[in-house]
Amino acid sequence: MATESKPAQPLVFYDITSRPPVEETCFSPNPWKTRLALNFKNLPYSTKWVPLPNIPKVRQGLGVPACRKFGDGTDFYTLPIVEDPSADAIIGDSFDIAVHLQKTYPDSGAGDLFPPQPLDYTFRSQYILVPLSDCNNSEFPEYAKFNVNIDAAFTAHVQLTVDGFPFDPDYADATKAEFVRRAGVQRWEDFSLAGEAREKMKDSFREMLGDLLPLFATGGPFLLGAKASYADLCIGAWLHSMYVTLPKSEWEEVMSWHGGFFGRFFDALDVYAQVK
Repeated sequence: MATESKPAQPLVFYDITSRPPVEETCFSPNPWKTRLALNFKNLPYSTKWVPLPNIPKVRQGLGVPACRKFGDGTDFYTLPIVEDPSADAIIGDSFDIAVHLQKTYPDSGAGDLFPPQPLDYTFRSQYILVPLSDCNNSEFPEYAKFNVNIDAAFTAHVQLTVDGFPFDPDYADATKAEFVRRAGVQRWEDFSLAGEAREKMKDSFREMLGDLLPLFATGGPFLLGAKASYADLCIGAWLHSMYVTLPKSEWEEVMSWHGGFFGRFFDALDVYAQVK
């Protein structure tokens, strides 16, 4: 694979359409990983917004197979996708996209997405309703494993955010139906979480974030101190999703937990959070 500092042509990044203005409401965490990585690498790109019900058709039209499957073996079509015309590449998984960006443009932007570091974190839950990425046989295996465990940890608490999903009104009913199908529940209202059950999940989420703190051995704002890596982008992508979808009062509460550590972390990642 050829390596360059910049692509000869802009990349095309496919994200999921949300309620206008999409620049303020895009909330899907895996596309956020890719957005942060593209901005980290300071690469030229444009965004194509895809309604969630149209994702299978878009992936199939680009010749990009589903990268995950449901428990019953059926394909799980999702985004992001990145087209890189300069490298004659189309990649349809957020981790694989980051690997491609690092290998193809190793010295661009802020540099190495995958610097060596200990990433000893495991999260196990029986309440994951959608399939997660596979970390087997991945390049940068410590990062791949960390990515999967961060996905599991945040997905276990995503029910806190569902009522705040800012769906594109033109596709809201179809999108809700797709979420219901993916999760295997009976109706959209089954996702709602209130009262004691909500407080219990918030307590669990606070504890989960606390379990990440020992990884920040340098004191932050990032895992390695002053310089971010893809591991930080994985956490930051989920926090960006929650920034959009949690009630404002709860988001402020989350950012105050653990002495405001993750509030400072979120603010430090803002340099890579531009929506183009």
